[in-house]
Amino acid sequence: MGWNLIFWVLCFFVDLALLSSNFYQLVILSDLEADYLNPYESSSRINFLIVPEIVVHGLLCALFLLTWHWFLFLITLPLTCYAAMLYMKRKHLIDVTEVFRDLSFEKKYRLVKLGFYLLLLFIIIFRVFTAAKMSFYRSESGELDIRSAFLEF
Repeated sequence: MGWNLIFWVLCFFVDLALLSSNFYQLVILSDLEADYLNPYESSSRINFLIVPEIVVHGLLCALFLLTWHWFLFLITLPLTCYAAMLYMKRKHLIDVTEVFRDLSFEKKYRLVKLGFYLLLLFIIIFRVFTAAKMSFYRSESGELDIRSAFLEF
């Protein structure tokens, strides 16, 4: 199995983790809006996930840079810079006392991130399939046979 395929499968699981974390935060904010959770409980649950999400997203962006996937690096860079800016200004956590004031913005922000992670997931799924197809079509000499790899695709 090729290293390219292993890389894309790893990126798939990392993006899936980011997607599920973001969806969980959106559900918590919706529960807060519907008054199923109190503000302290909801903000503590979300704040527990924010810093690991920033770190994992930054690592994914750096991984794209180090493996020379420029397009995906440039796609993930603005969200990484925005998260780093929020972290530097110490505005990355949800404040318990102002959670209802910022609820609509936080929901919209997480919806945009959810759409971003879904778009990234579709790109990564496509790259997993192409990497699998390329790794399974090798000639007898060990070199890549590009013509046979794209005939059935």
